[in-house]
Amino acid sequence: MELRHLRYFVVVAEEQNITRAAARLHVSQPPLSRQIRDLEQELGVALFERSAQSVRLTDAGSAFLGEARAVLFRVDQAVDKVRAVATQCGGELRVGYAPSPTVELLPPALRAFNKALPRVKVVLHDMTGGEMLAGLNNDHIDLALIVRPALKASRGLNVEALREYHAGVVVPPGHPFNKRKSVTVKEVAAEPLVVYSLKDYPDYHEMLERVLGKAYKSARIVEECDGAMSLITAVESGRGISLSAESITCLAGLRVGFVPLSPSPEPMIVSMAWRKGVLNAQTQRFIDILRKVTVEVASKAKAR
Repeated sequence: MELRHLRYFVVVAEEQNITRAAARLHVSQPPLSRQIRDLEQELGVALFERSAQSVRLTDAGSAFLGEARAVLFRVDQAVDKVRAVATQCGGELRVGYAPSPTVELLPPALRAFNKALPRVKVVLHDMTGGEMLAGLNNDHIDLALIVRPALKASRGLNVEALREYHAGVVVPPGHPFNKRKSVTVKEVAAEPLVVYSLKDYPDYHEMLERVLGKAYKSARIVEECDGAMSLITAVESGRGISLSAESITCLAGLRVGFVPLSPSPEPMIVSMAWRKGVLNAQTQRFIDILRKVTVEVASKAKAR
């Protein structure tokens, strides 16, 4: 008998319906039914009376429900105690991130984490997407804040989407595009472009090629930058315009303008990723905080 058998049993008992229980547990219905039958077979008693519409506890099932809840409660208590001990003893959390895409989420998450676990040291690593994936797989970092990777590249990892940002162009003050509600890819490709360096940001150039399409090869790149702030400065000074996600406006403020693309390409999805089966107390707490911060940021953005 495993803990999942007890958790599944309790939810089915509470819902009195296999379909609703499966939806609540985020599993499909046939495996859930099999797990319940396996539990009944192991115990040697019927826990449910089944009908076409619902399931109801037998007398044995009602007696077992209280015991199952007590076991799960004790397990949850034990987990909380272990995590509390781990966080009180300090430790280290290693986070990989890319500055521009994460500027809305990372600072408030770090503040909340430091307040909750002041004795845990957070080590930040400014990395490309490829470096973050390698860092997770090699156990050099515990968590990555990353633009959602391809499915093949994320094998062995848990990847959870946090926030979407639409693509557009960053333009200097006084540029004609500033008066527009949107611009086309063809118009962007005709302008001098300021971009991130190919060596340091290969993911960005993949996005650039995807968005510009055939125009990518003929695009006039006038400057390559080693980071978001140098790119903003280059655009602000009139060197050219740049293709970027709207998250960059959180860094740039009023120094440059941002104009959406039309038609709008697929948004950039900022996600968090961590290794499957590897989750210490510090990482779990930071994940929980990131989820909460994401909801708060989205709520504030909607109110603006």
